[in-house]
Amino acid sequence: MARRVFSQFEAVSAMVPVEGGGYQAAIAVKHLVGGGAPRFHKVLDGQHFTSAVAADTAASAELDRLQGVTEDGELFW
Repeated sequence: MARRVFSQFEAVSAMVPVEGGGYQAAIAVKHLVGGGAPRFHKVLDGQHFTSAVAADTAASAELDRLQGVTEDGELFW
């Protein structure tokens, strides 16, 4: 799992299970102050991975490309 910190949020690489099997790469975003539940943003639409490790590796690469997180918790590239 990779992690990056932005001004108000932290973002971590993640994966979400896909119905029928497999995983999709995702980036989870959470407020630095006040915590709360993370919000998962699926990345690499249409790509499914057979293992959680492969999905997390792909999400880590996308996290490296991430330019930031808006005040509303949206990703921007």
